[in-house]
Amino acid sequence: MAGQVPERAQVVIIGGGIVGASVAFHLTELGWTDVVLLERHTLTSGATWHAAGLVGRLRATHNMTRLAAYSADLYERLEHEMGHPTGFKKVGSVSLADNPGRMEELVRGAGMASCFDVEVEVVGVDELVERWPLLNPEGLVGGVWIPGDGQASPVDTTMALAAAAKERGARIIEGVTVERIRTVDGRAVGVDTDQGPVDAEYVVTCAGMWSHELGRQAGVNVPLHACEHFYLVTEPVPDLPAGLPTLRDTDNCIYVKEDAGRLLVGAFEPVAKPFGAEGLPTDRPFMQLDEDWDHLAPVYEKACERVPILGEIGIRLFFNGPESFTPDDRYLLGETPELRNHFVATGFNSVGIQSAGGAGKVLAEWIVGGRPPMDLWDVDIRRMLSFQTNRRYLRDRSVEALGLLYAMHWPFRQVDTARGVRRSPFHDRLAELGACHGESGGWERPNWYAPQGVEPVYEYSYGRQNWFEHSAAEHRACREGAALFDQTSLAKLLVQGPDAAAVLSRISSADVDVEPGTSVYTTWLNDRGGIEADLTVNRLDDERFLVVTAFSTQVRDSDWMARNTPDGARATITDVTSGYSVLGVFGPDSRRVLSPLTDADLGNEAFPFGTLREIDISYARVIAVRRTYMGELGWELYIPTEFSLGVFDELWATGQPVGLMPAGMHAMNSLRIEKAYRHWGDDIADEDTPLEAGLSWGVAWDKPGGFIGREALIAQREAGLTRRLVQFRLDDPEPLLYGNEPILGDGSLVGRITSGMYGHTVGAALGMGYVTHEPGTPRDEVIGGSFEITVNGERIPATASYRPFYDPTGDRIRA
Repeated sequence: MAGQVPERAQVVIIGGGIVGASVAFHLTELGWTDVVLLERHTLTSGATWHAAGLVGRLRATHNMTRLAAYSADLYERLEHEMGHPTGFKKVGSVSLADNPGRMEELVRGAGMASCFDVEVEVVGVDELVERWPLLNPEGLVGGVWIPGDGQASPVDTTMALAAAAKERGARIIEGVTVERIRTVDGRAVGVDTDQGPVDAEYVVTCAGMWSHELGRQAGVNVPLHACEHFYLVTEPVPDLPAGLPTLRDTDNCIYVKEDAGRLLVGAFEPVAKPFGAEGLPTDRPFMQLDEDWDHLAPVYEKACERVPILGEIGIRLFFNGPESFTPDDRYLLGETPELRNHFVATGFNSVGIQSAGGAGKVLAEWIVGGRPPMDLWDVDIRRMLSFQTNRRYLRDRSVEALGLLYAMHWPFRQVDTARGVRRSPFHDRLAELGACHGESGGWERPNWYAPQGVEPVYEYSYGRQNWFEHSAAEHRACREGAALFDQTSLAKLLVQGPDAAAVLSRISSADVDVEPGTSVYTTWLNDRGGIEADLTVNRLDDERFLVVTAFSTQVRDSDWMARNTPDGARATITDVTSGYSVLGVFGPDSRRVLSPLTDADLGNEAFPFGTLREIDISYARVIAVRRTYMGELGWELYIPTEFSLGVFDELWATGQPVGLMPAGMHAMNSLRIEKAYRHWGDDIADEDTPLEAGLSWGVAWDKPGGFIGREALIAQREAGLTRRLVQFRLDDPEPLLYGNEPILGDGSLVGRITSGMYGHTVGAALGMGYVTHEPGTPRDEVIGGSFEITVNGERIPATASYRPFYDPTGDRIRA
């Protein structure tokens, strides 16, 4: 596929693996034929050629499952309908469990799969052996069978996608090195190659493990790191059953597949070997790394115990090849916030074959349509933060990232590597008080506090973990007295200028053009009415606003503002997150705790809910905002960073004797779920509207100038809804909800739990989820029937409500 490099193209794709070929295929399918794919060596010569070719349908979330299922269907269609061989075979897969925890993970996953329209069958040990006769069943407690899973040839599938794209007009050119991405005024305008420049309207980076350095050169954060990935191929196995399913024995870190009469055994060992920390080679197509028996031996010994024939036959091939892994084991997709018209599809964490079809489809639709075609937050590159381009951080995290694919996915599981990256000023003070810190977005945040004599370390399970009662005490302190929260990880964006009010008003569905000193909760909507963000807009003065959002959407929300600020608008956006620490003091006694520290009047008349003031505390001037995510009276205190410890020390010295208690993120989650406060990314996202989510009370329908998404909301209101967000309380106080549990209404599947947590005041597990219904169904009728939630394979009766189960009138937050 050699050819002359053109001077220009509408789209240039960098990288000729399966992902790049899929993007080209889908762009041409949408009618964009002026597409050039550039590959340094030959197609598949990066990581695609040595992939195992597993095509699973079930992923960790609904939308990722949609994309994986599409990939399987596409590969089958290419083979049977389009005349391009992919080697796709629907052989199914079996996953094993040799302990109760893993079995519960599989059973809960099977329940989740029923919500995603993926067939998964929970099976006993006898059926596992029947489906995989070479299996040693000793120690097994059960497993699952997924009949729709398959296998494909990575090379053949890539060639099939490339051939189909060429038939529609795409040009695929091998032997061309892209040296850099060319940029002008924050926009990608083409690439420089070793054979000359290529102008382009869009540049798509699908360069696998080389994407990080290519992005860095263009000022773009593409955080990933290569690791060595091992597999073995045996000599021919006599009488190997035809059509053998893929075997996943995650407790022993292995997968096994039939490969032309042999067995291929792959490993996801707990401690991986990073590769390329000093730089990746660019002159080694079809790269193979050195064997390392010492590294792989412990895993292979376990494999031989589970599949005894492995110890009886020879090994034909010991393979070691590099693959790229991201800090959170989810791939990177979408338009980069630093550089317009530059898109990425990379960092596939050993699931590139099963993901490539769906990823290529939605990325092509994003490029052509100018917006994501569905909720892609799970893999949106805007979830990544700027520090994550740090090479040492990426190397250290990659040691753990590979193995986490097959590790137990316990609720609240914390990573062990690359810790201590971002610490609030209060970190050490809180550690002395017993804080067990968890990591999110690099932040070390107190998740719970261990009382004296208890080690602040997680003991994981699907039941009540070791911190359950300690967090319950924190929860009760907030409900009955006062609790102190470290909320420093909140992202803070300062929007200022003569046009700041107009810009924010157009973006926000609520009326944010309010008097200075007012704090407004609002959603930001896309033109389909979907919720792009939910956050608070705090008006400091006529021309300054402090937008406060979650750390996880820090980049996304800043990017959304920038994209929707008109050219020439006199407004700037400055990320001031590091400039302020935040302490939250909440509970019915919070006013009593804070009043001795300030001369400000904290009374309800002088300082009502939804307002903010700059006040004195200790020797600092602090922005105090009266809002809550906990459902109690309280204030968020935004403290200039250098004053943080002085404020904390005086607050603790004054508050602790009158009952102030430190509280962590688990308590915050249990408090907010009792109030049915939505969590963006779980309960609401860009495919959910305020009408569906029960947030229309916050929409200023008739404010001057309107807002983005208004027309779509009006159309939906007139047409009627087909789904509504409902809160559920399990009638049995023992089971726990974590998310993605099926919701049954009158015995039929009507939805899934979007988020769940135990409500310590309510005395039961609570969850939220969208209930589907016929158009025009009266609101009360939607929750009028009987409901059950499937938890670990058991149907648990549940009570449905639109109103919070705690303080439904909201009197406590306005006390």
